Order: sequence, then C-alpha cells, then structure tokens
Amino acid sequence: MKHNAPLTQRQLKLYRNYRILHGIRIAIAFVLTFLFIRLLNLPDHSWPLITLIVVMGPVSFVGNVLPRALERIAGTLAGASLGIIGLHIELYSVPLMLLWCGCATFLCGYLTMSKRPYAALLIGITLAVVISAPAGNIETALWRAANITLGCLLAMLFTCIFPQRAFVHWRIQLADFLLDFSKSSAAEISHNLLSRPKIGWLHGRVIGNVIKMRSLISPVNKETHIPVTVLEEIQSITRDMVSLQRLQIKAHWSSRGSRFLILNSATLTNIEKVTLLSLQTLAHALHTGEPAKISANTDQLNDIVKELYVLLGTTLNGDKLESSLHSYVWLSIQMMQHLEALSMLISLTLRGIEPVIDR
Repeated sequence: MKHNAPLTQRQLKLYRNYRILHGIRIAIAFVLTFLFIRLLNLPDHSWPLITLIVVMGPVSFVGNVLPRALERIAGTLAGASLGIIGLHIELYSVPLMLLWCGCATFLCGYLTMSKRPYAALLIGITLAVVISAPAGNIETALWRAANITLGCLLAMLFTCIFPQRAFVHWRIQLADFLLDFSKSSAAEISHNLLSRPKIGWLHGRVIGNVIKMRSLISPVNKETHIPVTVLEEIQSITRDMVSLQRLQIKAHWSSRGSRFLILNSATLTNIEKVTLLSLQTLAHALHTGEPAKISANTDQLNDIVKELYVLLGTTLNGDKLESSLHSYVWLSIQMMQHLEALSMLISLTLRGIEPVIDR
C-alpha cells in the first residue's frame, strides 16, 4: 500500500467497525475449520479449533502477521518437542519428568517477559497439551502436536484474508484526533459563550485517540518502514498539543478582562481561524493522501508565529495587559510551532520522504 493512497468511504466504514469484521472472520474460520477436520476425521480434533481461537484472538495487522506466524509455529514445534521428550522420560522416572516439565515451564515463563511472548505462550500451551497424553503414548502426543500446528496454519490463512493494515488505522486515528481537537478548541474559544462549556467527554475522546495511536507505532513501522523516531515524534507532538490546549483554555477563561481583550483582538481571532483550518486540512490530507494544501498552511502558520512574537513583545514592553493574556499569547506561539512541525511530518510521511528529526 502506498503511503498516500486515498482512504475510500468503504475502507473508513470497515476499519471503524473492525471489531465486527474480526468477529465475523473468526466465526467463518471456526465453521470452515470444523467442517474440514470433521471430513478428515482427525483424532483429538478439538485442538485445531482451540488453537484457532487462541491464535486469531488479537487483531493481526499486516505488519504483525508474518512475525507472529513464525513465533506461533516456532512455539508450537518447541512445545511439542519438549512434551514428547517429557513423555519419554516418564517411562523411566516420573520425578525426572516433573523436573523436566518444571524447567520447560520456567523457560516459557521467562520468555513471556521477552520480545517473543506469543512464542513463549504457545510453548507452554503445546507442552501442556502434549504432556497430558498417557505415559509413553508418543502417537497421541504427535497427533496433538500436529493438530495444534494445523490450527496455527489455518489461523494464519484466515488472518491473511482481508488483514487489518496498521497504517490505515493510524491515519484514521490521527485524523480523528485532529478533528476532535479542532471541535474542542472551537467550542472552548467560541465568541458566543458566556461561560466555559462542559465538554469533558470530547476531551476524553481526544486523549483516547492519542492512546490508540501509541499502540500502532510498531506495526506501522513494520508495514511502511517509516522510522519509529518519526512516529514517536508525531506521538509526542500530539501529546504536547493536548497539554498546551488545556493551559491555553485555562488562560482564555482566567478572567473576564483578559477574555474580552482576546475576543476583540483581530490577530488572535485570525490565529484561531487559521488553527482550526490547519487542523481540518491535516485531517482531510490524511484521508485523501494529498498533502498539497498542507504546505500553504505551513507558510501561513510561520507568518502568524512572527505576528504573535510582535504582539507578545508589544504587550510586555507596554506592560498594559494582564499576565493571563501574555500566557495565552505565549501558549498560542507554542501551539502554532507544534502545529507547524506536525504539518511538516505528516506531509513528508504521506509523500514517503523520511523526515530528519532534530533532537
């Protein structure tokens, strides 16, 4: 998938309802697998179905399908081998078999805290399934291992049918964040309000979008090879924007006098309009994949920052305005700079150009 591929209405609808889609996929996979193993009349045929549910449980993005698949197969084979060895040891000494299983489960527990938790989990599951066979019954153990491996392979097959793309999810979540951020800003600084509105639910949704984006960084990196540093920088900017907005709104409503001056300042009013327009333009670009309009807004943001510095310097030198207004102007400068940096990163990301991050 190209970085700037437009998101269709069908894609947006499917990805916004990915939980329903995932549930349908698991249901179809379960029914088809049941029919398949019933026709083959496999012994211990419940294990492919159990494995299918365990393996397909998490939503698998394209960037995670292959690594997880390799981990699952490796974990299954390792667990089956450990279990078969344990069954063979049981023929000679039960205490030694228990000691062997204890060491194997220690390895499983140790690896679950590493970078390969899925493989470790399946080592433990397969070991438990295989070792529960009658002592020395290698045939039963092999069938159980084969059934678990079959379940893993079928899960991989069904997971690859219309898999979820983390980069599409990321673009949608970032666009949702920008739109909700725009709505909350417009509501809080509206000229038609006499008191601060109660929109905690909207602020909660904004923060929720930021949290959801954080979990997508790793699979997006694997899918698109966008550097993690770039995705982390975008994540950091969105997080800072939420904090700046809180402080900015607090300064806006700190006193009636400062709010009156803010509402009657042509420069600040223009800044509010440009900010809302820039947020909406970025959200639109993430949906359409066309970053052309972002550049024009970036130049405008840069000019506005210069105006704000002039305004801030004037008010400070004249010492005529309240400190809350000074704070509001300074926070507006910070917000413009963050928005300008975010615009640049989104534009370069959609174009497939690797941005240079200055630390």
